[in-house]
Amino acid sequence: MPTPSRASQQITQRKQDHIDAMLQDAQIERNQSEFSALRLMHRGLPECDIKQIHTATQFLNKPIAFPFLIASMTGGAAQNLGQINRHLAEAAEACQVPMAVGSQRAMMLDSAAKQTFALRQYAPTVPLIANLGAVQLNYGFGVDEAKRAIETLEADALYLHLNPLQEIIQPEGDTNFLGLADKIHQLSQQIDVPIILKEVGAGLAPQDIELGLQAGIQHFDLAGRGGTSWSRIEAHRADNPLGFTFQDWGLTTLEALKLSQPYQKNAFFIASGGIRNGIDMIKAVIMGGRLCGVAAPLLKPALSSTEQVVDCIEQFKQEFTTAQFLLGIQNMDDLHLNNALFIPNM
Repeated sequence: MPTPSRASQQITQRKQDHIDAMLQDAQIERNQSEFSALRLMHRGLPECDIKQIHTATQFLNKPIAFPFLIASMTGGAAQNLGQINRHLAEAAEACQVPMAVGSQRAMMLDSAAKQTFALRQYAPTVPLIANLGAVQLNYGFGVDEAKRAIETLEADALYLHLNPLQEIIQPEGDTNFLGLADKIHQLSQQIDVPIILKEVGAGLAPQDIELGLQAGIQHFDLAGRGGTSWSRIEAHRADNPLGFTFQDWGLTTLEALKLSQPYQKNAFFIASGGIRNGIDMIKAVIMGGRLCGVAAPLLKPALSSTEQVVDCIEQFKQEFTTAQFLLGIQNMDDLHLNNALFIPNM
Protein backbone atom coordinates (compact mmCIF):
# COMPACT_ATOMS: atom_id res chain seq x y z
CA MET A 1 0.00 0.00 0.00
CA PRO A 2 1.34 3.50 -0.79
CA THR A 3 1.74 5.99 2.02
CA PRO A 4 -1.02 8.64 2.24
CA SER A 5 1.22 11.29 0.69
CA ARG A 6 2.14 8.98 -2.17
CA ALA A 7 -1.53 8.06 -2.71
CA SER A 8 -2.46 11.73 -2.85
CA GLN A 9 0.29 12.42 -5.38
CA GLN A 10 -1.03 9.58 -7.53
CA ILE A 11 -4.57 10.98 -7.43
CA THR A 12 -3.43 14.51 -8.28
CA GLN A 13 -1.31 13.19 -11.16
CA ARG A 14 -4.30 11.17 -12.34
CA LYS A 15 -6.37 14.37 -12.50
CA GLN A 16 -3.62 16.03 -14.54
CA ASP A 17 -3.51 13.01 -16.87
CA HIS A 18 -7.29 13.20 -17.34
CA ILE A 19 -7.11 16.86 -18.35
CA ASP A 20 -4.19 16.22 -20.71
CA ALA A 21 -6.07 13.38 -22.41
CA MET A 22 -9.20 15.47 -22.86
CA LEU A 23 -7.19 18.28 -24.43
CA GLN A 24 -4.97 16.14 -26.65
CA ASP A 25 -7.10 13.24 -27.91
CA ALA A 26 -9.99 14.32 -30.15
CA GLN A 27 -11.50 10.84 -29.92
CA ILE A 28 -12.10 11.24 -26.17
CA GLU A 29 -15.19 13.14 -27.31
CA ARG A 30 -17.14 10.24 -28.77
CA ASN A 31 -20.02 12.20 -30.40
CA GLN A 32 -22.46 9.34 -29.94
CA SER A 33 -25.16 11.03 -27.88
CA GLU A 34 -27.78 10.56 -30.65
CA PHE A 35 -29.44 13.87 -29.76
CA SER A 36 -29.42 14.77 -33.47
CA ALA A 37 -31.80 11.87 -34.17
CA LEU A 38 -34.57 13.69 -32.27
CA ARG A 39 -36.26 16.45 -34.26
CA LEU A 40 -38.22 19.24 -32.60
CA MET A 41 -41.59 20.63 -33.70
CA HIS A 42 -40.83 24.15 -34.89
CA ARG A 43 -43.63 26.67 -34.45
CA GLY A 44 -44.00 29.36 -37.10
CA LEU A 45 -46.63 31.03 -34.90
CA PRO A 46 -45.20 30.50 -31.41
CA GLU A 47 -47.62 32.93 -29.72
CA CYS A 48 -45.05 34.15 -27.22
CA ASP A 49 -42.53 36.96 -26.78
CA ILE A 50 -38.92 35.84 -26.44
CA LYS A 51 -38.44 38.60 -23.86
CA GLN A 52 -41.00 36.83 -21.67
CA ILE A 53 -39.59 33.31 -22.00
CA HIS A 54 -39.09 31.89 -18.48
CA THR A 55 -36.15 29.51 -18.16
CA ALA A 56 -35.76 29.73 -14.39
CA THR A 57 -36.31 26.70 -12.17
CA GLN A 58 -35.27 25.34 -8.76
CA PHE A 59 -32.71 22.81 -7.64
CA LEU A 60 -32.09 21.71 -4.05
CA ASN A 61 -34.53 24.39 -2.87
CA LYS A 62 -32.56 27.19 -4.50
CA PRO A 63 -33.53 29.22 -7.59
CA ILE A 64 -31.38 28.82 -10.69
CA ALA A 65 -31.42 30.75 -13.96
CA PHE A 66 -31.98 27.77 -16.27
CA PRO A 67 -31.62 23.98 -16.02
CA PHE A 68 -27.84 23.93 -16.44
CA LEU A 69 -25.35 22.21 -14.13
CA ILE A 70 -21.59 22.69 -14.23
CA ALA A 71 -20.78 19.00 -14.01
CA SER A 72 -17.91 17.40 -12.09
CA MET A 73 -14.46 17.97 -13.53
CA THR A 74 -11.48 18.05 -11.23
CA GLY A 75 -9.75 18.96 -7.99
CA GLY A 76 -6.53 18.06 -6.21
CA ALA A 77 -3.29 19.34 -4.70
CA ALA A 78 -2.14 21.36 -7.70
CA GLN A 79 -2.48 25.07 -8.42
CA ASN A 80 -4.00 24.69 -11.88
CA LEU A 81 -6.70 22.35 -10.54
CA GLY A 82 -7.62 24.90 -7.90
CA GLN A 83 -7.77 27.66 -10.52
CA ILE A 84 -10.11 25.60 -12.70
CA ASN A 85 -12.49 25.08 -9.79
CA ARG A 86 -12.36 28.73 -8.76
CA HIS A 87 -13.17 29.91 -12.29
CA LEU A 88 -16.06 27.45 -12.48
CA ALA A 89 -17.42 28.48 -9.08
CA GLU A 90 -17.24 32.19 -9.87
CA ALA A 91 -18.99 31.57 -13.17
CA ALA A 92 -21.67 29.49 -11.44
CA GLU A 93 -22.42 32.42 -9.16
CA ALA A 94 -22.37 34.97 -11.97
CA CYS A 95 -24.74 32.88 -14.10
CA GLN A 96 -26.81 31.58 -11.17
CA VAL A 97 -26.38 27.91 -12.02
CA PRO A 98 -25.34 24.98 -9.80
CA MET A 99 -21.90 23.39 -9.77
CA ALA A 100 -20.58 19.93 -8.86
CA VAL A 101 -16.93 19.34 -8.02
CA GLY A 102 -14.76 16.41 -9.00
CA SER A 103 -13.92 13.59 -6.62
CA GLN A 104 -12.79 14.86 -3.21
CA ARG A 105 -10.85 11.72 -2.37
CA ALA A 106 -7.56 13.60 -2.76
CA MET A 107 -8.38 15.98 0.10
CA MET A 108 -8.90 13.01 2.43
CA LEU A 109 -5.28 12.05 1.85
CA ASP A 110 -3.61 15.46 1.58
CA SER A 111 -4.75 18.66 3.27
CA ALA A 112 -3.16 20.67 0.44
CA ALA A 113 -5.97 19.52 -1.84
CA LYS A 114 -8.67 20.83 0.50
CA GLN A 115 -8.35 24.42 -0.70
CA THR A 116 -9.34 23.44 -4.25
CA PHE A 117 -12.75 22.43 -2.88
CA ALA A 118 -13.34 25.37 -0.50
CA LEU A 119 -15.49 27.14 -3.06
CA ARG A 120 -18.47 28.56 -1.17
CA GLN A 121 -16.62 31.88 -0.86
CA TYR A 122 -16.75 32.18 -4.67
CA ALA A 123 -20.31 30.89 -5.07
CA PRO A 124 -22.25 32.05 -2.00
CA THR A 125 -25.82 31.57 -3.25
CA VAL A 126 -25.97 28.75 -5.82
CA PRO A 127 -26.28 24.99 -5.21
CA LEU A 128 -22.94 23.20 -4.80
CA ILE A 129 -22.52 19.42 -4.93
CA ALA A 130 -19.74 17.55 -3.12
CA ASN A 131 -18.39 14.33 -4.63
CA LEU A 132 -17.00 10.97 -3.51
CA GLY A 133 -16.72 7.64 -5.27
CA ALA A 134 -19.41 5.25 -4.04
CA VAL A 135 -16.98 2.33 -4.30
CA GLN A 136 -14.82 3.98 -1.62
CA LEU A 137 -17.48 2.91 0.89
CA ASN A 138 -15.99 -0.57 0.39
CA TYR A 139 -12.45 0.72 0.93
CA GLY A 140 -12.64 2.42 4.30
CA PHE A 141 -14.61 5.58 3.58
CA GLY A 142 -17.78 6.30 5.52
CA VAL A 143 -19.78 9.00 7.23
CA ASP A 144 -16.72 10.94 8.45
CA GLU A 145 -15.30 11.34 4.95
CA ALA A 146 -18.72 12.23 3.54
CA LYS A 147 -19.22 14.92 6.17
CA ARG A 148 -15.74 16.34 5.52
CA ALA A 149 -16.46 16.56 1.79
CA ILE A 150 -19.77 18.30 2.44
CA GLU A 151 -18.40 20.68 5.06
CA THR A 152 -15.38 21.74 2.98
CA LEU A 153 -17.57 22.73 0.04
CA GLU A 154 -20.48 23.82 2.27
CA ALA A 155 -22.43 21.66 -0.14
CA ASP A 156 -26.15 21.33 -0.70
CA ALA A 157 -25.88 17.68 -1.81
CA LEU A 158 -23.36 14.86 -2.18
CA TYR A 159 -22.62 13.01 -5.40
CA LEU A 160 -21.75 9.36 -4.94
CA HIS A 161 -20.33 8.58 -8.34
CA LEU A 162 -20.61 5.12 -9.85
CA ASN A 163 -17.80 4.26 -12.27
CA PRO A 164 -17.28 0.48 -12.47
CA LEU A 165 -15.97 0.58 -16.04
CA GLN A 166 -13.47 3.34 -15.29
CA GLU A 167 -12.24 1.54 -12.17
CA ILE A 168 -11.68 -1.67 -14.14
CA ILE A 169 -9.50 0.12 -16.70
CA GLN A 170 -7.54 2.17 -14.16
CA PRO A 171 -4.28 0.47 -13.17
CA GLU A 172 -4.99 1.51 -9.56
CA GLY A 173 -8.76 0.98 -9.79
CA ASP A 174 -11.03 -0.20 -6.96
CA THR A 175 -13.41 -2.81 -8.32
CA ASN A 176 -15.34 -4.27 -5.37
CA PHE A 177 -18.86 -2.92 -5.89
CA LEU A 178 -20.50 -5.67 -3.81
CA GLY A 179 -23.05 -4.56 -1.20
CA LEU A 180 -22.85 -0.85 -2.04
CA ALA A 181 -26.61 -0.25 -2.14
CA ASP A 182 -26.91 -1.11 1.56
CA LYS A 183 -23.93 1.09 2.47
CA ILE A 184 -25.40 3.97 0.44
CA HIS A 185 -28.66 3.57 2.36
CA GLN A 186 -26.81 3.63 5.69
CA LEU A 187 -24.86 6.74 4.69
CA SER A 188 -28.01 8.55 3.56
CA GLN A 189 -29.39 8.16 7.09
CA GLN A 190 -26.34 9.80 8.65
CA ILE A 191 -25.80 12.98 6.61
CA ASP A 192 -27.90 16.12 6.41
CA VAL A 193 -27.94 16.69 2.64
CA PRO A 194 -29.38 14.59 -0.20
CA ILE A 195 -27.25 11.97 -1.92
CA ILE A 196 -27.24 12.02 -5.73
CA LEU A 197 -26.23 8.77 -7.43
CA LYS A 198 -24.23 9.57 -10.55
CA GLU A 199 -22.76 7.46 -13.30
CA VAL A 200 -19.78 8.92 -15.16
CA GLY A 201 -20.57 8.15 -18.79
CA ALA A 202 -22.19 4.73 -19.19
CA GLY A 203 -25.70 5.49 -17.93
CA LEU A 204 -27.90 4.22 -15.11
CA ALA A 205 -30.16 1.26 -15.85
CA PRO A 206 -33.68 0.87 -14.38
CA GLN A 207 -32.27 -1.74 -11.98
CA ASP A 208 -29.80 0.88 -10.67
CA ILE A 209 -32.61 3.38 -10.15
CA GLU A 210 -34.69 0.78 -8.32
CA LEU A 211 -31.76 -0.07 -6.02
CA GLY A 212 -31.26 3.65 -5.38
CA LEU A 213 -34.93 4.24 -4.57
CA GLN A 214 -34.90 1.26 -2.20
CA ALA A 215 -31.87 2.85 -0.51
CA GLY A 216 -33.81 6.07 0.00
CA ILE A 217 -32.20 8.02 -2.85
CA GLN A 218 -34.39 10.45 -4.79
CA HIS A 219 -31.82 12.18 -7.02
CA PHE A 220 -30.00 10.52 -9.93
CA ASP A 221 -27.55 11.81 -12.53
CA LEU A 222 -27.97 9.41 -15.46
CA ALA A 223 -24.67 10.47 -17.11
CA GLY A 224 -24.96 8.39 -20.25
CA ARG A 225 -22.63 7.52 -23.09
CA GLY A 226 -22.20 10.14 -25.77
CA GLY A 227 -19.65 12.65 -24.56
CA THR A 228 -16.32 12.09 -22.83
CA SER A 229 -15.22 8.44 -22.81
CA TRP A 230 -13.54 7.77 -19.46
CA SER A 231 -12.75 4.26 -20.62
CA ARG A 232 -10.65 5.72 -23.44
CA ILE A 233 -9.01 8.21 -21.09
CA GLU A 234 -7.98 5.47 -18.69
CA ALA A 235 -6.79 3.33 -21.60
CA HIS A 236 -4.19 6.01 -22.33
CA ARG A 237 -3.06 6.11 -18.71
CA ALA A 238 -2.89 2.33 -18.30
CA ASP A 239 -1.74 1.44 -21.81
CA ASN A 240 -4.64 -1.01 -21.60
CA PRO A 241 -6.38 -2.03 -24.86
CA LEU A 242 -9.42 -3.07 -22.83
CA GLY A 243 -10.23 0.62 -22.42
CA PHE A 244 -10.43 1.10 -26.18
CA THR A 245 -12.59 -2.00 -26.59
CA PHE A 246 -15.09 -0.62 -24.06
CA GLN A 247 -14.81 3.07 -25.04
CA ASP A 248 -18.41 3.08 -26.33
CA TRP A 249 -19.93 0.79 -23.72
CA GLY A 250 -23.17 1.70 -21.97
CA LEU A 251 -26.49 3.46 -22.37
CA THR A 252 -26.64 6.74 -24.23
CA THR A 253 -28.07 9.65 -22.28
CA LEU A 254 -31.24 9.46 -24.37
CA GLU A 255 -31.61 5.72 -23.72
CA ALA A 256 -31.13 6.25 -19.99
CA LEU A 257 -33.68 9.08 -20.00
CA LYS A 258 -36.23 6.94 -21.83
CA LEU A 259 -35.75 4.05 -19.41
CA SER A 260 -36.06 6.41 -16.42
CA GLN A 261 -39.51 7.70 -17.38
CA PRO A 262 -41.50 5.16 -15.28
CA TYR A 263 -39.68 6.54 -12.20
CA GLN A 264 -40.17 10.25 -12.95
CA LYS A 265 -42.90 10.76 -10.32
CA ASN A 266 -40.70 9.41 -7.54
CA ALA A 267 -37.30 10.85 -8.38
CA PHE A 268 -35.39 13.83 -9.76
CA PHE A 269 -33.23 13.06 -12.80
CA ILE A 270 -30.22 14.97 -14.11
CA ALA A 271 -29.26 14.39 -17.74
CA SER A 272 -25.57 14.52 -18.59
CA GLY A 273 -23.28 12.96 -21.15
CA GLY A 274 -22.87 14.44 -24.62
CA ILE A 275 -24.94 17.60 -24.07
CA ARG A 276 -23.13 20.12 -26.21
CA ASN A 277 -25.58 22.99 -26.85
CA GLY A 278 -28.89 24.43 -25.76
CA ILE A 279 -30.84 22.37 -28.30
CA ASP A 280 -29.46 19.17 -26.75
CA MET A 281 -30.56 20.58 -23.38
CA ILE A 282 -34.13 21.18 -24.58
CA LYS A 283 -34.34 17.62 -25.88
CA ALA A 284 -32.99 16.21 -22.60
CA VAL A 285 -35.53 18.22 -20.58
CA ILE A 286 -38.40 17.02 -22.77
CA MET A 287 -37.17 13.45 -22.23
CA GLY A 288 -37.33 13.87 -18.45
CA GLY A 289 -34.14 15.56 -17.31
CA ARG A 290 -34.84 18.25 -14.72
CA LEU A 291 -31.29 19.53 -15.08
CA CYS A 292 -28.57 19.16 -17.72
CA GLY A 293 -24.96 18.56 -16.72
CA VAL A 294 -22.17 19.93 -18.92
CA ALA A 295 -18.43 19.46 -18.35
CA ALA A 296 -16.16 19.05 -21.40
CA PRO A 297 -17.20 22.28 -23.19
CA LEU A 298 -16.25 24.22 -20.05
CA LEU A 299 -12.76 22.77 -19.57
CA LYS A 300 -10.79 25.00 -21.94
CA PRO A 301 -12.61 28.16 -20.80
CA ALA A 302 -11.97 27.21 -17.16
CA LEU A 303 -8.26 26.88 -17.85
CA SER A 304 -8.28 30.53 -18.96
CA SER A 305 -10.65 32.67 -16.92
CA THR A 306 -13.97 33.06 -15.17
CA GLU A 307 -15.12 35.36 -17.95
CA GLN A 308 -14.64 32.69 -20.62
CA VAL A 309 -16.65 30.20 -18.57
CA VAL A 310 -19.42 32.78 -18.18
CA ASP A 311 -19.44 33.38 -21.94
CA CYS A 312 -19.78 29.64 -22.59
CA ILE A 313 -22.65 29.24 -20.13
CA GLU A 314 -24.42 32.30 -21.50
CA GLN A 315 -24.15 30.80 -25.00
CA PHE A 316 -25.90 27.66 -23.74
CA LYS A 317 -28.60 29.83 -22.15
CA GLN A 318 -29.16 31.84 -25.33
CA GLU A 319 -29.47 28.62 -27.34
CA PHE A 320 -31.83 27.08 -24.78
CA THR A 321 -34.01 30.19 -24.65
CA THR A 322 -34.15 30.43 -28.44
CA ALA A 323 -35.16 26.79 -28.79
CA GLN A 324 -37.82 27.18 -26.10
CA PHE A 325 -39.22 30.22 -27.92
CA LEU A 326 -39.27 28.40 -31.28
CA LEU A 327 -41.24 25.58 -29.66
CA GLY A 328 -43.83 28.08 -28.42
CA ILE A 329 -43.27 27.21 -24.76
CA GLN A 330 -43.22 30.21 -22.45
CA ASN A 331 -42.53 28.43 -19.15
CA MET A 332 -39.64 25.98 -18.88
CA ASP A 333 -41.56 23.53 -16.68
CA ASP A 334 -43.97 22.92 -19.56
CA LEU A 335 -41.16 21.22 -21.48
CA HIS A 336 -40.94 18.27 -19.07
CA LEU A 337 -42.06 14.99 -20.71
CA ASN A 338 -43.93 16.99 -23.36
CA ASN A 339 -43.35 14.49 -26.18
CA ALA A 340 -45.69 16.42 -28.48
CA LEU A 341 -42.73 18.76 -28.98
CA PHE A 342 -40.93 16.09 -31.02
CA ILE A 343 -41.73 15.44 -34.68
CA PRO A 344 -43.10 11.87 -34.83
CA ASN A 345 -41.38 9.33 -37.05
CA MET A 346 -42.85 9.63 -40.52
